[in-house]
Amino acid sequence: MTGPPERPSTERTRLATAGARAATAGSLSRQPGGDVVKGNIFFALLLLAIAVVLFGLAAIIVQAAINGAPALSFDLFTNPSSSLPERAGFRTALIGTLYLILGVVLLVVPIGVGAAIYLEEYADRTRWWNRLIELNIQNLAGVPSIIFGILGLAFIVRGPLDLGFIVAAGSLTLALLVLPTVILAAREAIRAVPPSIREGSLALGATQWQTIRRQVLPASIPGIATGVILAVSRAIGETAPLLLVGATTFVTFNPTFLGDDGYSALPVLIFNYATRPQDEFQTLASAGVIVMLVVLLAINAFAVWLRNRYERQW
Repeated sequence: MTGPPERPSTERTRLATAGARAATAGSLSRQPGGDVVKGNIFFALLLLAIAVVLFGLAAIIVQAAINGAPALSFDLFTNPSSSLPERAGFRTALIGTLYLILGVVLLVVPIGVGAAIYLEEYADRTRWWNRLIELNIQNLAGVPSIIFGILGLAFIVRGPLDLGFIVAAGSLTLALLVLPTVILAAREAIRAVPPSIREGSLALGATQWQTIRRQVLPASIPGIATGVILAVSRAIGETAPLLLVGATTFVTFNPTFLGDDGYSALPVLIFNYATRPQDEFQTLASAGVIVMLVVLLAINAFAVWLRNRYERQW
């Protein structure tokens, strides 16, 4: 009479290995009780900070909507600036803002993406000048906006370029302000492309530039577009640099990109209305906040749509 068949040694080995692995993973996954409590407290503080910020933002928007409700109408988009509150609107400032943002996008996208491509794909990081460029980009990202306004006044409005107080000077100043954001976001997007894509393209005989143009850039467009959206969102709400480069002019006509008759922008005109003593202008200033939010959301929605379209195509 024979006994039950013995389990093969390979099966016993497999079970032993699985048990050892499970025991090791279990011991490593266990955390001291104090660390768990500290982690939960930190997570709760993060949620509290987010809630406070969102509550403050919602309170500002609700207050602006309530205070500006009597003036909210389509006339705000069609009426020009005026010294009479019943005729005042934001058309001239809205056109100036659109010109400013168009100039910013036309400047920061090619320059920012080109700088990111150079630093990520071509630059030798052992060279001192490349390290200096990276250091300057990191530092410029934290410089206050008023410093860029002084720079724009000294070198763009006057100084070497001497453009004068025109919309193009404001676009150049804002482009300098948000350019570090675009460069950093584009570098991260390019860096996130898997190396296997580059290696496969080069293995098939493509040059480095063909690999970048046909493989790396299409794959990184969603990330680059996100950086551009953040940059544009910041540029729309900036007031301090524009105060130094000519946007303080109270204009009642539609500005042009290269016209030297003066221009205004939404945040500057809102500030102008808010500083006037009449209650009607205070109401217009609150309504202007809603107008600027509508413009910002419309531009961002269009940019997000473009980003998602390219992301689906890729």
